[in-house]
Amino acid sequence: MNRAITSHVAPGQHPAPTREFSMQFTSTPRGARLARRLVSHRLHEWGYPYDSAPNETVTLIAAELTANAVRHGHVPGRDFHLRLTATAAAPATLRLEVGDTRTERSPAPGELTAPPMDAESGRGLYLVSQLAHRWGVAPRADAPGKHVWAELRLPPVL
Repeated sequence: MNRAITSHVAPGQHPAPTREFSMQFTSTPRGARLARRLVSHRLHEWGYPYDSAPNETVTLIAAELTANAVRHGHVPGRDFHLRLTATAAAPATLRLEVGDTRTERSPAPGELTAPPMDAESGRGLYLVSQLAHRWGVAPRADAPGKHVWAELRLPPVL
């Protein structure tokens, strides 16, 4: 869903997105792949071409967060939700949120450390932490589970 939103923002809150894409996906590798492709496509439509650094970075973050939702946040019969927003207010921000239905705690940004070099997994959130300007984990307000989000500050599209 693409929509322009205009509203007053109270101090301390995030500015209202000027563009938004939101969709639910099956909690399968195919759902994660589709989510990643749609994020890249939507960013291209919003003025961040496929081969641009913002598109490639946010698409990589989407790949990591959706793969985690499928691998670690999967509850049989439950989907994951993805929301991508762009704000034009300076600094322009792309925000990606992936929500799943698992309630176990994920590491907070300050708790995350680099995985050992010989580890077979555990690099996804670390990679997100290195690519995003800000990221975090928050409980879902409307259902059981959590949202993992990441933000990228960008120069405005001309």
